[in-house]
Amino acid sequence: ESKPPAPEGANRRQLLATLRALEVASVPQQPPSLPGSDSEEEEEVVGTKKKRTKKGLFAGASSEVEEKRKKKRHKQGPPSSDSKEEEVERKKCHKGVLLGSDLAEEEKKKRKCQKQIPSNLAQPLDSVDQTDSKAWNSSATSDLTKPTCETPSSNPPHTLSRKQWRNRQKNKRRQKNKFRPSQPPEQAPAPASAEEAEVPSAPSPDSHGARAEALRARMAQRLDGARFRYLNEQLYSGPSSAAQRLFQEDPEAFLLYHRGFQNQVKKWPLQPVDRIARDLRQRPASLVVADFGCGDCRLASSIRNRVHCFDLASLDPRVTVCDMAQVPLEDESIDVAVFCLSLMGTNIRDFLEEANRVLKPGGLLKVAEVSSRFEDVRTFLGAVTKLGFKVISKDLTNSHFFLFDFEKTGPPRVGPKTQLSGLKLQPCLYKRR
Repeated sequence: ESKPPAPEGANRRQLLATLRALEVASVPQQPPSLPGSDSEEEEEVVGTKKKRTKKGLFAGASSEVEEKRKKKRHKQGPPSSDSKEEEVERKKCHKGVLLGSDLAEEEKKKRKCQKQIPSNLAQPLDSVDQTDSKAWNSSATSDLTKPTCETPSSNPPHTLSRKQWRNRQKNKRRQKNKFRPSQPPEQAPAPASAEEAEVPSAPSPDSHGARAEALRARMAQRLDGARFRYLNEQLYSGPSSAAQRLFQEDPEAFLLYHRGFQNQVKKWPLQPVDRIARDLRQRPASLVVADFGCGDCRLASSIRNRVHCFDLASLDPRVTVCDMAQVPLEDESIDVAVFCLSLMGTNIRDFLEEANRVLKPGGLLKVAEVSSRFEDVRTFLGAVTKLGFKVISKDLTNSHFFLFDFEKTGPPRVGPKTQLSGLKLQPCLYKRR
């Protein structure tokens, strides 16, 4: 049995109430806009358009829904709560579709307006001067904040003034020439000036010759230094007879050795031969002096005394070439015997015994040697006293040289076969610089 239909008036009222509620809910609540904003007019126009379209659509949709409702009532009876919910969901979906279409149309309109804006306003004017760029940017930003959909003909584009264009071109040139090497103002000099400029840069044969000579002199100096070190080592490591034989076979070797020795003397803070000459000048000029290992006879040139000069080779006519262990002098014939940096070789004892032979009783023996050669000064002094001498004075204050004064007391007190370890001095070898 079919149930009696519900009254049609109540259903209509209920449908109208739901439609009104949907219309109220569908109207978006717009946030309050500032009174001075430029987009108020656009928002009002869009809002009125939306309301009109929504009202028309809702009116058509409500008439269709009422007709469908009437047909369903005749067939199925009074509507249930499920059918009402379905209708509400359908209306919401329909409403979302309409809103999506409206938003898409608005976005298209905005894109068209942006395309119609002149392109030169969008580009930043970085290269323009500060004053012009500020004015230009302010005008461009004020125009961009109020976009319109009019054609470019109605609103002409902002073009650069002549002054702004010049400044832009100037800044471009500055950026290009920033990392470019500076060039002279005259890029095409005269040919004569170019030739004059090229003349000093071209290498001349004289400069090549000077360089070659300088290189040759430097290499020769190094070679001489190496030979000097070799000769110096030979003099300290062998007896005096072997050194004399070496210089007799090669006379130039002594010249080379003496030249290297003078180069070393220039670096010394004190020359001991000058100190000995100063001491002898304070003594009587009648004293006869024997200089063992005289070299260039500097001592003989510095004092008034008569000086016998002995060495292994001659650099001066006053030099007597001989072995210092056997000098051509008579016994007890001199007053002063000098050994200034000449206790070289392995037979130092022979030198001191020869000095004792030629010295008069009470004669003076002066010795100057490099301080680094002495391992123990006391043992050296003790060995010299055994050879017939007495220590008068010693000067150990200098950092480079030691100076000693001895007095002859008599003949040596030890036999020739007695070993004197204090007379073994260290060789004075020069390092390679």
